[in-house]
Formats: sequence, structure tokens, C-alpha cells
Amino acid sequence: MYKVLIVDDEPQMRKALKEVLRRKGYEVATASDGEGALSLLARETFNVVIADVKMPGMDGLTLLRSIRGFSPDTPVLMMTAFGTIEDAIEAMREGARDYILKPFSPEVIEKAVEKVVTPPLEGERFGIVTKNRKMEEIITMAREVAQTSATVLITGESGTGKELLARFIHESSRRRGRPFVAINCASIPEGLLESELFGYEKGAFTGAVATRVGKFEMANGGTLLLDEIGEMGLSLQAKLLRVIQEREVDRLGGRGTISLDIRFIATTNRDLKKEVEAGRFREDLYYRLNVFPIHLPPLRERPEDIPFLAEHFLKLFSVRNGKNVERFSKEAMDRLLAHPWKGNVRELENIVERAVLVCRGKEIGVKDLFYGEEDASCSFKGGTIREMERELICQTLKETGGNKTIAAKRLGISIRTLRNKLKEYSLKGETTSL
Repeated sequence: MYKVLIVDDEPQMRKALKEVLRRKGYEVATASDGEGALSLLARETFNVVIADVKMPGMDGLTLLRSIRGFSPDTPVLMMTAFGTIEDAIEAMREGARDYILKPFSPEVIEKAVEKVVTPPLEGERFGIVTKNRKMEEIITMAREVAQTSATVLITGESGTGKELLARFIHESSRRRGRPFVAINCASIPEGLLESELFGYEKGAFTGAVATRVGKFEMANGGTLLLDEIGEMGLSLQAKLLRVIQEREVDRLGGRGTISLDIRFIATTNRDLKKEVEAGRFREDLYYRLNVFPIHLPPLRERPEDIPFLAEHFLKLFSVRNGKNVERFSKEAMDRLLAHPWKGNVRELENIVERAVLVCRGKEIGVKDLFYGEEDASCSFKGGTIREMERELICQTLKETGGNKTIAAKRLGISIRTLRNKLKEYSLKGETTSL
């Protein structure tokens, strides 16, 4: 039976929470202040602690820091009223597992406790959040291959989480604690990519004014992620093949060979077999990389993950942006479920972050969901989250005639946060400057 400790100076709140959780089968103890809670924690082990932020004497944040000091693995949930949302954000930074805004329904507290006492899925702590059976099998398989030295090729559409899985493999291996070095083969011109990978000696070519260590050397002893390997040119593919085969590298302009001990992981959104057939990818390199292939399914094939991921991102961006957004409306969730998700998890993450930024209440509605150019109802045409946020602030200030206090209230942020944003975006806040 899971044991829960409730810490709150209000007797009625303690009583109500105790009754709700006991009905769900939890063993519940209570304390009226931080000192009493620490006394109980010194004698007993609890699976989760639920504490109010505002309490006389030792407040919730001080209690949280004390618990983190002697029992860092004990999950702590913080309760707070909307007026102390900044305290909740601080609590998350201090290591609280979650926060619950008052007033809340019994279902909210039940769900919050269930979430922390249920063992996390393998890979969740590395940012891989899923309820899909196939994805769970992939994570288990990745954890198993991580114990070997095999080269891994991760395939899948853009935005499916290939780099996250690569990091999970590294952190699950004996190489954790050693370097994890990633290089995007699509974002660097081929001439520069070679020097980035191999490094160079001073004077090796015009502009080489100092010796530079390459990615191969940086990753020595650890893992090298070759992201979007399908974009690498043929001539460089041949040089990469030699490094993988010989496990040694020569810097450009260098005179000596450097031995390597590297775990190679490659990712691509291309079909490398077709690239080989088309003559754009070396067949021998393909087989060297394809020792242990893992294919990540697109989000449209994982419909049960859409609400799970959306709620995960909602909580994440609400905390990060100091917003009081709690849920999606049924219509908004239906809209998310019906979307084709060509950009996969990355697209969902961006849309939820935008929705949190524009939402002016506790619930995200359909009007808060913007899908970019394909959404005719969307008046925001900026590309990045930063541009969206700036445009939203500008629009709200226009609507309020430049009144920062009213604008901050509409945006669901503090006046201090708004001033910081205005400074960040070099806005004056008056309608004439917009």
C-alpha cells in the first residue's frame, strides 16, 4: 500500500484530502506544519508528500528543500493558490515533482498522486513520453542494445524523437557520464562538416589559425550522434567509413593517428536503402551503420500518445511561462486528435506551447490552437515561438491601448513578467511603438 503524507495548516483541507486519498486505497498521514512533517519523515518512509506552499513557520518551499536534502528520491507535490503561482514555479525549480492549483477537484489530486507513485515508463526521464505499446517495446529494445557496443541506426520522420532516443541509449549504457556529442550533417556545408568531424592542425588550410579538436576526438570514450546522416556527401561518407572500420582518425593537416573508442549512433529521415539504390549513399557505409536498426513510428500511428503528450507539454509550458493553464477543452482535444501531425511530436510541442502563450484562461480552446499557414483562422504568421510571443504581446497591448496592467491580466502573466518581455523584445508598450 502506498503511503502519502499531507502537510497543510488548514484542518479542513487535511481532512478532505485524507478522505479522498483513503477512498483510493492510500495509507495517509497528516501534519499541520513543516516541523511536524519532518518529524514524521524521520520515522517513516512515504511514497509521496503533498505540501501547501503557504504555511506559518516553515513554509512549503523550505520543507521541500529539507526533504530534497535528506531524501532526494521522495516525490513532493506542492499545493498553491493562483496568487502564489510564482512560488509554484520556484518549487518546480527546487525539485518538486508537480504543483496543484487551489481550488481543485478530488479527481485532480487523485490523478496527481497516481502519476508520481506509478513507476515511470522506461525512457520517460529522458524526455520520451509515451503510452503506445510499440514505443514501449522500442524503448525496452533500446535499453537492451545500450548495454552492447553495437552501432545503432535510428530512422523515422522528422520530429519523432530520434535524438531523444539516441540520448536515452547513451545514458542507459556503460558510457553514461562520458561525452555525448551530436553533429547535424544537414545543417553544416560539406566542406565545413569534414573539419568539424576530423578537426585540424594550425595551418592545415587558409583560415586555420589554431589547432581545433574535431567531433570524433570530443566523443572519444563516449557516444557520437551523426544526426541526419543521409544528408552527408559521398566523398565524406568514404572517410567516415574508414573511421568506423579502423577506429582511428587523422586531423586535417595532422601527422599522427588518434585511436578512438566511440559508440556510433546515426539518425535519418530518409530511406537509406533507396538512397543506396539511387547512388546517393554508399552501400558499405549503410551496412556498417545498420548493425542495429530502430524505426520510430510517426505520431499519427500513435493516437493514444496525442492527449498524453499534449497534457505533458501543457504542464511543462505553463510552468515555464508562469501561466495558469490547466486543461484542454473537449473540442480542442478532438481537434488535436484529428490533426495529421506531419511534423510529429515536435509539431505538437510547438502548437501546445503557442496555445499556452495565447490562452487567457485555465482552459485551452479550439481558438487557441494555431497550425501555421494551413490554418486559415490563424492571424499569427510568425515562424518561431519567440516571434509568436512577441506578436501576441504586441496585439494585446494594442487592444488595451498600451495599458500594461490590463494587458498582463489578459495574457495571464504578472506585470513584472510583461515588463521583462517588453525589455527582451525592445518594445516600449505604447501603441505608437507597435
